[in-house]
Amino acid sequence: MAIRLPHPATATLDAQGIVTGWSEGARQLLGYRAEEIIGRDAAALLLAERVTEQVKGSLGYRNRWRGRVAVRHRNGRCMDLSVQVLRRTADRGKASEWLLVSPGAGKPKAPLAEAMVQQGFVQAPSILALFDTDLRLEWANADMEQAVALTTAQMRGLRLPEIVPDPGLEEAERVMRRVLETGERHEHLEYFLRAPGEAYEHAWSVSLALLRDPAGQPMGVGFEARDTTEQHQARQRLLLLNEASTRIGSTLDLTRTAQELTDVAVPRLADYVSVELFASLDQGEEPPAGTQTSPIALRHAAWQCAFEGRPEAGSTAREVAVHPVSSPPAECLATGRSAIHALTDAALGQWGSAQADWIRKHGFHSAMTVPIRARSATLGVALFFRNQRPEPFEGDDLMLAEEITARAAVCIDNARRYTRERITAEALQQSLLPQTLPDEGGLETASRYLPARSGTDVGGDWFDVIPLSGTRVALVVGDVVGHGIQAAATMGRLRTAVHTLADLDLPPDELLTHLDDLVIRLSVEAASERGGDIGATCLYAVYDPVSRRCAFASAGHPQPALVTPDGDVGLVEMPVGPPLGLGGLPFETAVVSLPQGSLLALYTDGLVTTRDRDFDEGVDLLCHTLVRATGSLDAIGDTVLQALLPTRADDDAALLLVRTFALDPSQVAALDIPADPAAVARTRAWASTQLGKWGLDEEAYVTELVVSELVTNAIRHGRPPIRLRLIRNRTLICEVSDTSSTTPHMRRARIFDERGRGLLLVAQLTQRWGTRHARQGKTIWAEQTLPARA
Repeated sequence: MAIRLPHPATATLDAQGIVTGWSEGARQLLGYRAEEIIGRDAAALLLAERVTEQVKGSLGYRNRWRGRVAVRHRNGRCMDLSVQVLRRTADRGKASEWLLVSPGAGKPKAPLAEAMVQQGFVQAPSILALFDTDLRLEWANADMEQAVALTTAQMRGLRLPEIVPDPGLEEAERVMRRVLETGERHEHLEYFLRAPGEAYEHAWSVSLALLRDPAGQPMGVGFEARDTTEQHQARQRLLLLNEASTRIGSTLDLTRTAQELTDVAVPRLADYVSVELFASLDQGEEPPAGTQTSPIALRHAAWQCAFEGRPEAGSTAREVAVHPVSSPPAECLATGRSAIHALTDAALGQWGSAQADWIRKHGFHSAMTVPIRARSATLGVALFFRNQRPEPFEGDDLMLAEEITARAAVCIDNARRYTRERITAEALQQSLLPQTLPDEGGLETASRYLPARSGTDVGGDWFDVIPLSGTRVALVVGDVVGHGIQAAATMGRLRTAVHTLADLDLPPDELLTHLDDLVIRLSVEAASERGGDIGATCLYAVYDPVSRRCAFASAGHPQPALVTPDGDVGLVEMPVGPPLGLGGLPFETAVVSLPQGSLLALYTDGLVTTRDRDFDEGVDLLCHTLVRATGSLDAIGDTVLQALLPTRADDDAALLLVRTFALDPSQVAALDIPADPAAVARTRAWASTQLGKWGLDEEAYVTELVVSELVTNAIRHGRPPIRLRLIRNRTLICEVSDTSSTTPHMRRARIFDERGRGLLLVAQLTQRWGTRHARQGKTIWAEQTLPARA
């Protein structure tokens, strides 16, 4: 016999089968009071032995069991009950316990059940509506009446688009018709519409189901809608945050990063966004510290708007906006806190007259000010405005704006630091490159240097023109591997070394050998300090305008381009040695005779090689451009850069253009001297006569002293043949050559010494002097300054 109870009977047992809980329904069902049963073994009190084993065997390792068991009442009679057994884990790590439930089976009262069903439909916490097979409304609950501001009686017989005219609901009605035709249920369809009386659109999640009569025939469609605006906005905020993390900071350009912030925020968060930064950030400097007591000037770094017509204020990058100390932007900078501002007429007085007029003109009704802070420094402020969207900003919007602004702030600060490093690298690079090229009579020069596209990619490309003795000129172009301050510093060290070695008048191959040794030592230092190697390439050439011959040597550097006066163009034929820093392999010198008026182009690979063009294509384009270019060397340099690098490349590039000339034979005089001390007097006389031909009689006295000393030294300490050469160019050069490799040295003679004063006298009377070595022998030279009239 089944027993019906108004409430279910429940009991709990621990893992050992001891009763730990007993409900009022259990007392009514079995007659035991709670104090009589709790703490006792349930199997001994309630269950027959065979029933106990039956339940245990059925449970096994499951967490739930349902079945019928025989239970002994307090008065001794046996009762057959339907029981559910659930395993549940106690709190705080205690052992599992069992919950036994025997549901009540009392029959509900029909009027009460009917009223509960009706009121449950009417008061359900979502929009519910029933439509007949013609998709006309039959019944709606209170939430729907409130949402559409109509009663059920006013809506009855109307289709859904007739109740709320909206394209989204027309689509929903088409889905309702498919539900009638197919019987398929549709859940969580999302629509956006503005309900009557609402100021802005809401997101609605709609579910549709077919209603059938007891015979299974379609009788209508059930309609449910939930306002999911908050959930939708939360998802959109998460999507916007995710997009901000990928879009903001794509480069290390400060203005570009600020623009990416505005592009992300408009129109999904605001209708207009402006990013205003301290102007000092453009130079990589720190923002001003402390509280500002005067109006704050900020540079408009970026802006974006969601409506047509460009706002005048803040519309131009680098335009300066001045905010009063009491204005919301200034207050945001001073406190470092974000804020939402209602742009009412009363509140606009704080913004300053110009800003207030601009706000009124464009109808902004809500604003947010968010400080741009990174690493405890305030870099500027981000301003968010709304005028197209009617809803004002709220707390969640402010949190979202703070989050994306914080991400952008770190990127902006990184860009600022990058800018500072770039400016430092460029300043170092420019200070280490030659500021002006020497004006030599034997050639005409022009140079171009183009930094890489991104700032700290300033590299180690360099060029140089170095005057040598005997009117010769050294031409240098080189490239240090790598970029940044380290590469620029290495370039400066190598350039200084080349100047020092060039002063020794070494042949090009010997100079590169010494430079290679230096790079190897620098690489060892760099490997111990920074864990990296140093590599470089270099081309060193020496041009002699007297012989019109140019000696070239290359350490892994591209061959120069040569354009002859008759229009032939090509690369100089010369051996190319290994790059500097490898060691072990010798360098070779190639000597080429250059017709007067030849054009040489020395360059680094950044000029000819780009991401879209390989080396050979770049060299062909360079040669083609050099042949066609006309005008001065400066004009030719501009033409070459425009043709090969119309925009800044990924690598820096250097170009040195040289137009060669030859000295007129009348500017050079030479005399072979016998190894006889008596020839010194005849040599002085010959030199004096030659200076008279050149109109340099006033310089004859000094020249005779210099010639006498140098020739005497060559006769006494050198080996024949001995040769004297005078060169009249911008200066007067006296050279004495012999086949001995012994180098004279200037020393300080003591009071009673008879020798040792000759070279000291030469050094005092001339502008400079020195010795250069050849394959056989040496040349001692001295250079005198000529007066302006000469």
